[in-house]
Amino acid sequence: MEMGLRSSASSLALAMASALLLFSYLTTGGADGGGGLRLGYYAETGSCPRAEEIVREQVKQLYDKHGNTAVSWLRALFHDCMVRSCDASLLLDTTAAGMVSEKASPRSFGMRNFKYIDAIKAAVERECPGAVSCADVLALAARDGVAMLGGPEVAVRTGRRDSRESYSGEVERSIPNHNDSASAVLSRFAAVGVDAEGAVALLGAHSVGRVHCFNLVARLYPAVDAGLDPAYGAYLRGRCPTAAAREDTRDVVYARNDRETPMVLDNVYYKHLLQRKGLLLVDQQLADDHRTAPFVARMAADNAYFHDRFAAALIKLSENSPLTGGEGEVRRHCRFVNA
Repeated sequence: MEMGLRSSASSLALAMASALLLFSYLTTGGADGGGGLRLGYYAETGSCPRAEEIVREQVKQLYDKHGNTAVSWLRALFHDCMVRSCDASLLLDTTAAGMVSEKASPRSFGMRNFKYIDAIKAAVERECPGAVSCADVLALAARDGVAMLGGPEVAVRTGRRDSRESYSGEVERSIPNHNDSASAVLSRFAAVGVDAEGAVALLGAHSVGRVHCFNLVARLYPAVDAGLDPAYGAYLRGRCPTAAAREDTRDVVYARNDRETPMVLDNVYYKHLLQRKGLLLVDQQLADDHRTAPFVARMAADNAYFHDRFAAALIKLSENSPLTGGEGEVRRHCRFVNA
């Protein structure tokens, strides 16, 4: 009888372990991702066993000194992956030969801290020259930045290679604008394989960081947008006291995306949307559109659900058409193609 019970218990434990493993593969897509990406690629191939550890160490050091770097890496990954591929094309500088950087696009207004991606890449290069792509450095930095911001653990696969081009001409039509319609936003996310639920989750990244007044004043002047909570509108006018805000990142006039937990990736963002305190028009529309409103309500009520859907959507986005195998190159410096 005792042996039978032990046998039954062992069988149950094995079944539960199998179920958990299956669940893990269903929610992360398994060890292999789209385009040949794999979990632990650099350790598995032996090309740079400590790559992910080095990136994590650098992210922590930089975050401890400059907390906003975590927000910058997350936004940079979004901008990189939405334009054709997750291939570090965003990081390339404009060249004398005529290639214009994606960073020069008006849609990239306010992006910064690229020098810290250079610092992380340099640390990896010191240990493993020419082995780890800038595209993977950016993806891993965003992953670790999300964790630093109190967000979920994200199973980011690696094995990307870097583009030899920057696609500045594609930025405007690929990346949603702050005043786009819900249909336009959902269409752009759908183009990279992210559904409505995933789009709502990814826009939850607006829970952290800040917005320059240049992108807000259209909702505040000459009259406050009727869709805004009046008291919140008055607060924003206090933050942005003139309609003449400049498109200049040196202008430090801005408003926090989330006044309650400004540096925590949580579901307070969705609670604010239900209170009509969406900072950007694109945010508030999520609570008003029938295709997205149910997800807003559920994420507002359940932070764990938000984190789960955010992680799944970030994985999906980070695996948009990666360059792998013999495609592209592994840049030695993220701002320039190899000579």
